[in-house]
Amino acid sequence: MTSKGTVRVALLDAHPVVLAGLEAWYAASGEPITVCATGRDLATALAGPGRDADVVVLDLHLSPGRRAYEELRTLVAQGRRVLVHAPGESRTAAVTCLDLGAHTLITKAEGAQHLVAATLAAARGTGYTSPALATLLGGANRPDRPQLAPRERDVLLTWFRSDSKSAVAADLGISVRTVNTYLDRIRDKYGDAGRPARTKAHLVARAVQDGLIALDDL
Repeated sequence: MTSKGTVRVALLDAHPVVLAGLEAWYAASGEPITVCATGRDLATALAGPGRDADVVVLDLHLSPGRRAYEELRTLVAQGRRVLVHAPGESRTAAVTCLDLGAHTLITKAEGAQHLVAATLAAARGTGYTSPALATLLGGANRPDRPQLAPRERDVLLTWFRSDSKSAVAADLGISVRTVNTYLDRIRDKYGDAGRPARTKAHLVARAVQDGLIALDDL
């Protein structure tokens, strides 16, 4: 974000009318969001004003006949926070995007409210699961789902609800060091399953994917 707390967004979409519509939604939201670059290809986010964007909104159908997984991989590899914007996807596509490192996914039918909320969450590094994504991920029962001990799940869920690890420690009556130990153990389990979850937002996504927590728990 800028020093004034403004969120800079780069918009990548195959359709100029969609780009114009998204920009208008941000402008009308009243939130401190500025569209710094718009375009129809990955270069928009990699050069010029777009390279300084806090959040990249990526049309999953940026190119005809394929999903923009390679573009997503490139952006994530550079440490960018990516909000995937999709016309309406399968569960497989949604999980693939999250596994590749997308911060979240919303559908184009969900409108301005969820676009703005998901953008702010991505900029802040907090999790966001829209109703459409929740539906796609609901009832997941993956064979590579890590098995968490009850105490690990308690720590994880409390952390999702808290602003800091010290707050988790105070709530559960344990030390911050113990909180970190539990979270490291959970991350190791996901890493061993080939589904790394390096950030809090990624852990939220993994936990929802695997049915370890429900959205109501959050």
